[in-house]
Amino acid sequence: MRTNEMNVLVLAYLGDAIYEEYVRLYLIKKGIAKVNDLQKEAVKYVSAKAQSGFLHELLEKDIFDETELSVIMRARNHKGKSKPKHTDIVTYKHATALEAIIGYLYLEKRNDKIDKIMNFITGE
Repeated sequence: MRTNEMNVLVLAYLGDAIYEEYVRLYLIKKGIAKVNDLQKEAVKYVSAKAQSGFLHELLEKDIFDETELSVIMRARNHKGKSKPKHTDIVTYKHATALEAIIGYLYLEKRNDKIDKIMNFITGE
């Protein structure tokens, strides 16, 4: 499987699930015991606005290699037909790019890099 040539929306689809699992585990490990509280806290990490902001911060930290940047740029620039419900298109595309790189790294078995990204995002 040539993951760097895969449809970026497929990578984002997978990356969304991986990203959310990391966030949920992080919040549970923090000791949040009520589902309603977990949901409220999760929004700080899983909204398109939050994900877009995290991607910008990660790009400023220069942690991605050339191949990873290529995946991010392909996802950000993808001409999709879906229209975001709760945000502008630019924010949505940046959030999709973060999810796509997570999906790409997962398929590449680069859990160390996913851990680095998620630790940065959660502040661990």
